[in-house]
Parts: sequence; structure tokens; C-alpha cells
Amino acid sequence: MRLLRLLAGIASAVPATLLCGASPASAHPMPHSVVLLDVHETSVTAELDIPLGDLVTASGIAVTAVTLPAHRDALRAYLTAHIAPAAIDGEPWTVQVADLAVTETEQTSTGPYQELGATATLTPPPGADIRHFTFGYDVVVHQVVTHTVLVSVRQDWVTGQLAEDLTQVGTIAIDVRSMTVPALEVNLEDGSAWSGFVAMVKLGGSHILEGTDHLLFLLILLLPAPLPAAGGRWRGLVGARTAVRRIGLTTLAFTIGHSVALAISAVTRLDVPAWPVESFIAASILVGAVHAVRPIFPGREAVVAGVFGLGHGMAFSFVLAEMDLSAGRLALSLLGFNVGIELVQLGLVALALPTVVVVARSRFGPAARVAGATLTGVAAAGWLAARLGFDNVVAGFADDLGSHTTLIVLVPAVAAVAAVARRFAAGVPRPLLSKVRVWSSHH
Repeated sequence: MRLLRLLAGIASAVPATLLCGASPASAHPMPHSVVLLDVHETSVTAELDIPLGDLVTASGIAVTAVTLPAHRDALRAYLTAHIAPAAIDGEPWTVQVADLAVTETEQTSTGPYQELGATATLTPPPGADIRHFTFGYDVVVHQVVTHTVLVSVRQDWVTGQLAEDLTQVGTIAIDVRSMTVPALEVNLEDGSAWSGFVAMVKLGGSHILEGTDHLLFLLILLLPAPLPAAGGRWRGLVGARTAVRRIGLTTLAFTIGHSVALAISAVTRLDVPAWPVESFIAASILVGAVHAVRPIFPGREAVVAGVFGLGHGMAFSFVLAEMDLSAGRLALSLLGFNVGIELVQLGLVALALPTVVVVARSRFGPAARVAGATLTGVAAAGWLAARLGFDNVVAGFADDLGSHTTLIVLVPAVAAVAAVARRFAAGVPRPLLSKVRVWSSHH
């Protein structure tokens, strides 16, 4: 009923010639557009997703995935003309449109559903409040009167919003009474550097939990820490203090390695393709798995952890590079991201420590170590193949299993602590009881 009233209002307000010209678009409700705003210190980036059919109808530009290169300039001009942010006092912002692409998202009853994706950089005039402005936007809406635009904030560092959840700002649609498209007022809440820092700590922690390959590399290097090497094999046991020292040095070296690489690549904004870095990480896990079975660099685990940590740090930097932060925010983000990584990493290593030591000292220690290293090596080989372009079920299974990282570490750790507690409970009372008896006989 509301739609009928809407169309009736449009029919009474719009001249017949205009209706005839727009009837194919106006008579049928179309999918909505989406605008995602990333708020920076000196500009706002708007990511646009526009239904291609509506865009062609509204702009008159017959663009397809094939003809996009020939229509880029015309599309940029059209979008720039219909995006008009302004300061609250009316002073216009500048708009620069880039990164046009046609994507196919799903199949519908009438064929594939396609969208035009575009990125627009919105820059306020000097002195204007970047957190309070009007967003004039009538792309498609000026012709397709049933079209709506959903506007949300995706990233806003000072409020601690880092793209995990969207904050809806409002909806843009035509006003049927005036037949105009009112600008949307964007008024963002105040934030602080502390909110951004805390958000980066959380992001670093979640990244290490979700980045199974990073944690697996460290854990596989720690697996032989309680063992000395002799004759090309792992033989015997080192003291508990030596094992803990090796684990500590290896963890510290890995931390230094990835921290240095993360800082250098993020600050210099080094543009490195992701696939060689991700392949390097998979290869590092494979090397660690082989080392856990047969020593190939005994006593030098810390050095290897530091070297391979450089590659892992570059992978971490991809997360920060996508945020396009200023120098000050980037420095705080580096610190917060690293703090989050280290807090979670140290916590998981502390959980894994009892397992590593107890299993190494048990009679089934060698079998458990070889089995764990073999499974890790198979997963790493699958990841390496996938990152080199060869899809395989092993990589997918390893990714699925990696979503339970904490549980995988926690359950063996609890079992190891329980085993130590049972030994302690079984062994301690006897000497204590004997001492009590001796003391009683003398008194």
C-alpha cells in the first residue's frame, strides 16, 4: 500500500513526458546502492556499490564489464557530478573518483546481478569539520525514483571502528513532494587517540588468533625445545630451565623479527604483493615441521625464528596498509597492533609450554612430536600449494581447523597440567609423611 501511495504521488507530481522517459525504471523497485565511508584525518573515502542496470538507466552510459575501459572517463564525470559533499556552512568539498570495476555477485532469474564498484575521495576545504558535513548524493536516484542509497561508516579510527561492524548513517531517497534528493547530514561522534589505540590492540590480538599459520610456525619451532640433538636426531632431554630459556629466546626472536618488518613495511608503505609473502610463511612452517622431526638447525631456532619472523611481519603490515593512516595514527597503531599480537602470543605460548615440556618427558613423546610435526607439515604443504595457485582440499581443511586455535592449544595444556598435578599429588605426601613419622618418634 505504501508503494502504491508513493507511485501515485510520483504520478501526480511528475510531468507525463518525464514519466514516460523514466517509466522502465520508475515502475519497478530496484536493488539499493551502498555507500561505505572510511573516515581519515584529512579526507573521507567513499566506497560505492551501484546496481549496474539502474546506473545504465540513470546515466545513459551503456557500460558492461567488457566495455568499462571505454567508458571510464564518462562514468567518472557522471559520478563526480552527482556526489556533492559540503561543509555545514555550504562550502563544497572536492571529489575525486577512481578504481572503477564491474563485478558479478550472484545469479538471478533474469541473469547475473552486476554492480559497479567505485572509490571516491572526499576532501573538505581547509578548516572544515571532517566529522560533521552534508553528503549530497543523487547517483541513480535522480532518475530511478524507487532507488535508495544506504550510507554507513565502515572505518573510523578515532572511535575505534575498524571495519568489523558497520554504523549506519542514514538513507538517501527522493522526496516525492519536492521531487528533490535531500542531502544526508553526517554528524559523527567524537573520538580519541586512546579509542584508536585500544581498537588496534584488539585487532592485533584477533589477527594472531585468526592467523593460524603465524601461531603454528612459532609452536612448531618450540616443539623440540626440550630436546638435545646428536647424530642428526633428537635424543634425550635437556633440563627444564634450559627448555624454558630456549622457548623464551625463540619467542622473543620471532617477536623482534615480525615487529621490525611490520614497522618498516607499514611506515615506508612498502607495496609488496601478498602471494609471495604468504607463500614464504607457508614455507617457513614446512621447514619448522621438518626440523621438529629431524634437526636441521639445532640450537639456532631463535635465529631462524627471527629471520622467518620478518616475513610474518610483512603479512601483518597488509592489515595496516589498508587503513591509509596518517603518520601519527600509524605510529600509535603500530604500537597497539604489536601489543595485541604479543599479549595473545605470549598467552598462547604460556598455555603451550606445559604441553611441550610434559609430552617431551613422557614415553610417547617422540611419537607425539613426529605426529604433530607431520600433520603440521602436510597443512603447510597444502597452504604453500594453494598460495602458489594450486587449490587443494588440504589447505581448506587446515583453514577450517585453524578457526579453533585457542581450543587446540588449551586442551593439551590443561591435560599436561593435570598430569603434572597427579604426579605431584602422588609423590609429595610420602616423603612428607615419613618426615612426620620421624619427627613424632623423637618427640
